[in-house]
Amino acid sequence: MIELSNIEKHYGSYHALRDVTCHIKEGEFFSLLGPSGSGKTTLLRTIAGFEGIDSGSVVIGGQSMAGVPPNKRPTNMVFQSYAIFPHMSVAQNVAYGLRAQRLGKTRTTEMVTEALGKVGLAGYGERAAHALSGGQRQRVALARALILKPKVLLLDEPLSALDRKLREEMQSELRHLQRSLGITFVLVTHDQEEALTMSDRVAVMFEGEIAQLDTPQALYKRPASKRVAEFFGAMNILKAEILGLKGGIVTTRIEGLGVAEIPLGPEADTHGGNKYCAGVRPELMTVLDDGESAYPKENPAIVTDVEYRGELTYYDVKFDGSDTPVVVSMRNTTNREIKEVGQKVRIGWENASAVLLLEQT
Repeated sequence: MIELSNIEKHYGSYHALRDVTCHIKEGEFFSLLGPSGSGKTTLLRTIAGFEGIDSGSVVIGGQSMAGVPPNKRPTNMVFQSYAIFPHMSVAQNVAYGLRAQRLGKTRTTEMVTEALGKVGLAGYGERAAHALSGGQRQRVALARALILKPKVLLLDEPLSALDRKLREEMQSELRHLQRSLGITFVLVTHDQEEALTMSDRVAVMFEGEIAQLDTPQALYKRPASKRVAEFFGAMNILKAEILGLKGGIVTTRIEGLGVAEIPLGPEADTHGGNKYCAGVRPELMTVLDDGESAYPKENPAIVTDVEYRGELTYYDVKFDGSDTPVVVSMRNTTNREIKEVGQKVRIGWENASAVLLLEQT
């Protein structure tokens, strides 16, 4: 649906987008994830046509967007601020984009009713826009964008102003809406959990570049670099010494854990002078109870901090021969006791718990 090729964008001396290339599939929920200043909103605005580009190309639905203004593109955008007109009713806000089409009153009313039904606001047409809650205003903005039947819906952090509970509800509703409509959604977000929950694929961006593009599962389980791993969920980063490579398996000595055999990702090159470290997710290690030994690898450690969060307990532990604190998360079950600070424990893990990460990127 969308082909971005070698996009370059400068604001004076500031290099906002650096050789960005990616293809977004038809009917896909695609997210641009990154910290502030990473270029994700600039890239979204280049798709919409609100920002020009210095070089490269934007193709939507097989048609080049060179010289095509925003109002002529098969896209519509939902802004972070929603841009709802407070002096208008809900129906008037939703119908605003139809004014240029000069449709009759009956057809306009039908389309507004249909759009409001899609976003769960059936019967809200006559309500004053200023009397709506944050979640309802967000739905009005969605209805106003969807009424024009775009091929691509662009979402610029539309949930960031909502409280946590409402944001989680709207994440689910947006995902269900996208699936029912079957159109392409492109979401900008800085929230890793939001990207994990909603996306078919995610492009992680830093400093105007796409650092890694993959499914949420692949990004979480096999991040290509230390920077992606640290941004995309909690990750313990440990020093690693590469001892050998055979058949796609890297033998590595990991700080505090010892020797592990880690699958080498297709993008990795241990002979190219790159520096690597090891990453281990907190939930992929286990604090073993007395008599428990179901893991191929075990290491003694001391608990240095305990954080109880109801469903989970997070332990900071230090391994013998290492000063680097490591976080281990454990699900709280009926028979599992909470360890105490200063307690000696055994940490169970396996080769598949660790991933080799590129240091520089």
